[in-house]
Amino acid sequence: MMVVAWHRPTKAVIHKKAITENVANEVARLPQGKELFAVVKANGYGHGAVETAEAAVAGGASGFCVSNLDEGVELREAGFTQPILILNMVPYDALALAVAHDLSVTAGTREWLQAAAAILEESKLEMPLSIHLKADTGMGRIGFCTPEEVKEAAAFIRESRVLEWEGLFTHFSTADQADDTYWNLQKERFMEVLKKLSELPRYVHVSNSATALWHDETIGNMIRYGVAMYGLNPSGHALPEVYPLQPALELVSELIQVKKLPAGEGIGYGETYITPEAEWIGTIPIGYADGWLRKMQGFSLLVEGNYCETIGRVCMDQLMIRLPQEFPVGTKVTLIGKNADKEITMQDVADQLGTIHYEVACGLGQRIPREYQE
Repeated sequence: MMVVAWHRPTKAVIHKKAITENVANEVARLPQGKELFAVVKANGYGHGAVETAEAAVAGGASGFCVSNLDEGVELREAGFTQPILILNMVPYDALALAVAHDLSVTAGTREWLQAAAAILEESKLEMPLSIHLKADTGMGRIGFCTPEEVKEAAAFIRESRVLEWEGLFTHFSTADQADDTYWNLQKERFMEVLKKLSELPRYVHVSNSATALWHDETIGNMIRYGVAMYGLNPSGHALPEVYPLQPALELVSELIQVKKLPAGEGIGYGETYITPEAEWIGTIPIGYADGWLRKMQGFSLLVEGNYCETIGRVCMDQLMIRLPQEFPVGTKVTLIGKNADKEITMQDVADQLGTIHYEVACGLGQRIPREYQE
């Protein structure tokens, strides 16, 4: 595991109040009896799983979704008692651990269910394993492909002494797009699943952040609130926010050296930038080892409200920017967030990289300290 670099000025500042407000705003929109589970997988999308979970509960979240067993155990060991759903099938040798920590598990095939039941029968555990059946209605990842398969899986669980049917769900692949044709197809496929079943489990859930925000969706009694909780528009630029989302993360650093170089000087590896005239150059301690990739060359950062272009290649641990004037060493540099009357959003960074802000958030390196503000 990479060491956290506490003793340099680069840090991610996480505003827990923003997460709480984003969750509370969504909870206020939910129909009576519908719950919100906060998705805190991938270390809370890079924001910190435990701290994000705390903020989400303060906003009204009643449960959590994670991607693997270890993430669920982390929350339990931090003291969370709310329901926790693992959005994946757990390896057979870890099933007893899931039961011991009261973690619900996703099942996507009859074969997995049968093997899991056989192993649990041998283990003679006192509590059953809670199962959420995943219907693949068009995502093409894990899940049962037909309504009949889901019906058979539900019947298998009902007959088992070691399994408990707690949930049924699917995942929409295009809920964040303006064209809802495929979304409607997936919805109809899930409705066919529901028609096949004579009874339903405690939780039925189809809504990710995008579905919750932009689709008048009344199916089920729970939503999985993910990227919007962190103040990020799930659609990028495609659809407007239903209500103002509050970005929870700032990425900041400082100038560690400022120098005036004459014309004709090369900056960084490969001499990809040569000063056209005498220029003030500032160095900042962050680089591609922190998830601030080499493709960020040419992207402008904020210093005292001035957009300052990244010149030369981003190095492993440092980058250089062109300053409009001399600034003192120690002057704050904003890579993501507000600075004076200007702002750099995570979407801006994603646009520079040709990707999505999810990837930017998750890609911020372990050695960047996370500082939490209430």
